[in-house]
Order: sequence, then structure tokens, then C-alpha cells
Amino acid sequence: MKIIKMQKVPKAREATPNSQEDKLHKDLLIFACAFMNLAVVLWLAIYWIMGLHYSTTVPLFYQVISVASLVHYLKTRNFGIFRFVQLSLFLFVPFIMQWSIGSSVTASGVMLWALLAPIGALVVSGWRDSIPWFIAYMIMTVVSGGFDYYLGSGNENGVAMKTIGFFFALNFAAMSSIIYFLVRYFVVEMDKINDQLDQQHQLLAEEQKKSERVLLNVLPSNIAQRLKNHQGLIADGHADVTVMFADLVNFTQLTESLSPEQMVGLLNTIFSGFDQLCEKHGVEKIKTIGDAYMAVGGLNRDNSNYTSDIADLALEMRDFVTEHPDLARFKLDIHSGIATGPVVAGVIGTKRFIYDLWGDTVNVASRLTDEAIEGIIQVDKVTYNRIRHHYAFEPPATITVKGKGEMVMYRLTARLSGDAMSRLNISASGRYRAVLPLDIPEQPSP
Repeated sequence: MKIIKMQKVPKAREATPNSQEDKLHKDLLIFACAFMNLAVVLWLAIYWIMGLHYSTTVPLFYQVISVASLVHYLKTRNFGIFRFVQLSLFLFVPFIMQWSIGSSVTASGVMLWALLAPIGALVVSGWRDSIPWFIAYMIMTVVSGGFDYYLGSGNENGVAMKTIGFFFALNFAAMSSIIYFLVRYFVVEMDKINDQLDQQHQLLAEEQKKSERVLLNVLPSNIAQRLKNHQGLIADGHADVTVMFADLVNFTQLTESLSPEQMVGLLNTIFSGFDQLCEKHGVEKIKTIGDAYMAVGGLNRDNSNYTSDIADLALEMRDFVTEHPDLARFKLDIHSGIATGPVVAGVIGTKRFIYDLWGDTVNVASRLTDEAIEGIIQVDKVTYNRIRHHYAFEPPATITVKGKGEMVMYRLTARLSGDAMSRLNISASGRYRAVLPLDIPEQPSP
């Protein structure tokens, strides 16, 4: 059996981590595009102010294509084309500008700007996609060095060395700055994304804990763990457990005078109290059926006194219904049946699945409950023999059980105190020889 787990998706933010990273990549490339266009205008202005008039064809060509690709991206949202065009411009235009000016020295190392292509690819595309751009940058650098060696003519353009030195410093400072700010922006935004991821993981962990608590409220802890581990069909045989049914008396007639909210609220008060008593005694609640409650002891083999625990549970449930201040005005009572023996337990269903018990022991406990009258707890002979030295019982009686014929049962009335048990004279055979008077309330005969 396959259990499909569904978890609520937190609404901390609408965007997924991948979409936020994509947005960051796009913002970085747009930022680099704007910075490069601004730098081109600034560089030409500085050259003209210093009286060095170069052709504006290359910068103008760069700006036209760069702006056109940006407009195309804003209209079509095709980031792949925009990224390729911008990285190509970053790579080739600085080398073309350098060759139009002269050598790497006279151009003050303007080819350094081409380093933005592999760096940009590394940031906006990933390290694998950046490898071709880095190889292309190295090839262009080698080619440019060859031009300088074989074709360079030193200072033929008339650029003074102090001007060359100034632009060397300017190029290195500007390029270093843009790379730093791009990488810094990338790191800061990634930190924000990681913080959001941490918050989402925390929300998911909280939702998972809630789901696990719901699962633990539906199933015994060991069964819930097996389901979490994606185990298939869960079916177990238990050689000895103690099963109890408790049924509210005349509850159906009572509900006719109650509104739906009052009826559900009343049942919730009763069964919530029963749940707490089950937890107190370390037994497992199995299910509720209408106004009936089913519990079992012995599924957890760490506790060997599960039959006594079920007996204590039945007595306290009876007291809870009759003595609870919110229930006293309804004059409610219960009748219970307890049986001990083997059962089969397992999880059935794939939607609204339940953990349930089957077997003759379950049937006997159910029939004992049906045969009990108001305020009576009836147990089978196995249960009686196991706990008789610690509890008070009425004399045995014989009832007819469907499918089993006549069966001996005992009515559990109270738990014996230490003083009361000391007054019992128990024979070697384990049977009561005589029972001295005890302070136990008498129960009416059926």
C-alpha cells in the first residue's frame, strides 16, 4: 500500500528559488549593460576633453546594438538572445576599440574591459557556460598581443606617456570596480535568497511537524514511523492484547434535544477526556464509532501490565463521564466490555486510511459491551484471571454470545486498595477462598 503525503505549501513568498535566481541573473546583466553604455560615453568625453579625437564609429555601433538588444529583451523577454548579444559586445568591442587606437599600450589596455564577458557569463550563466567565453577572451588577448608585437609602432599616434599612464590607471580602476560591484551585488542577492530559503525550510519543517503530529494522532507511533519510511502493506499479528469498547448510554436520545454544535461539542469533550486517559495509562486509542470508543493495550511490548492499564482506563472513563462538571447535567453514563487474546492489526485504505483490529477478541469485547447495562464494565474470563487479585468483581455470570454460544463473564467494579488486597485469603490454587467485606459500592444485578 502506498501512502501519499500531502503538505501545505507555505505562502511566505510567491516566487520559487529558481525564479529568484533567474531574476538576479537578468538584473545583473541589465546593470552591466547600463554601466558599459555609460562608460563608453564617459570615455569618449574624456578623450575629447583631452584633445584626443578618435572615431566614434565603434562606440556608436556598440551603443546601438546594446540598446536594441535591451529593448528587444524588454518586449520579448527572450533572455538567451539578450545575454548572447551583451556578452559578445563585452568581449569583442574592447579589442576592436584598442586596435582602432593602436596597440595595447597606446590604448591604455582598454582590452581589459573584455574580461567582463567571461566574468559576466560566470555570474549570469554558470561556470560551465563561462568556459567558452573565457577561452575566447584568452584567444583575443593572444591575437592582440601578436598585433602589438608585429604591427605596433609605439607612440605613432602621438599619445603622451602621461596620458597613456592615466588611462591605464583609469581602465584598471573602472574595470576592477565594475567587476567588484557586480560580484558584490550577486553575493548580496544570493544571501537574501538563501535567507528566504532558510525561512521556507523552517516553514516546511514546521508544516512537517504538524503533519507528523496529525499522523501520530491517527496512528500508533510505531505504525506512523513505518508509514513515513514508505513501507508497503502493514499487517501484524499480536498473540495477546487487551481490547476495550466503551459505549455511551442513551446518547442517541439525548442528541435529539441538542443542536449539531452542542452534540459535537459534547462528544468532543468526552472523547478528548478519554484520549487523555489513554495517554495517561499508555494504551492506544484505535477509533471512535459514533458514540462508541475503542482502545487496546499490549501493542507496545515495553509495557507488560497492559491488561491492568485497560481496567484502570475503563474505571476512570466511567468516573469521567459521571463526575465531569461539564457533563454532569446531561446525566450520562457508559457501559464497557473488555476481552484479552490474539488480534490482527493493520492499516487499510489509501484515502482517509485507518488503523484497525480484527479477530475473535475484538468481537468478544464488542459483544460484552452490548450485553452490559448502564455503568457496568464486563470482562471475559481471560481478563478476569489476569487481574483478579487487584480488582473487585461481582460473581461470574453466563451470557450468550453470537457465534460463540454461552460464555462466562465477570463484572469489574473497582480497583482494590493495598489494605483490601491484604484482607483477601488466596488459596494455593489461585482462587478466592473467601472475600472479607470491602468498602466497594454495590452494583445492581443485570
